[in-house]
Amino acid sequence: MYYYYSHKDNFMKLKFAVASLLAAVSMSSFAADQTIVLDADGTASFIGTPTLLEGGSDVLTFTGLAAGTYEVLITLSGQYLSFNQDLTTLNGSNDGVWTATSGSIKKTVSFGSVDATTTSPFVLNLAGVLTDAGKANYSGEISVSPVPEPATYGMLLGGLGIMGFLARRKSKQA
Repeated sequence: MYYYYSHKDNFMKLKFAVASLLAAVSMSSFAADQTIVLDADGTASFIGTPTLLEGGSDVLTFTGLAAGTYEVLITLSGQYLSFNQDLTTLNGSNDGVWTATSGSIKKTVSFGSVDATTTSPFVLNLAGVLTDAGKANYSGEISVSPVPEPATYGMLLGGLGIMGFLARRKSKQA
């Protein structure tokens, strides 16, 4: 009977070791720097993860878009931290226009036309300072919309011109 309990104890130790290993592996995937895949609509949500703003910034990489020019809107909410607007960049540019809702912790940063000359990713370097590391958190959403090329507008105007010409010609014949 003693051998049975000893074998059971070894089995429990093995289960505990495997569970600990899985927990450690899953925690390493929650590092503050993240890669987030945008959905087909060009949107995604994100949550700041442990070791927030370690070294003064988190790097959020957004993937899943084709090459092109995009309008990027990022909405951030956070507690017990302040975002550094001068050091926060998207693809190396800090040209974002920041707005804040009065009396709220929510901030929106809008980056105008951002070029992804090859394929995405968009890399957001989110800089800030923690005011209470034990309670600090943030979350946000990103929305990416393609900006039509000038040739697209030209084709639209040309198509409208042809439709107008045909409508006028048809009204003269009637």
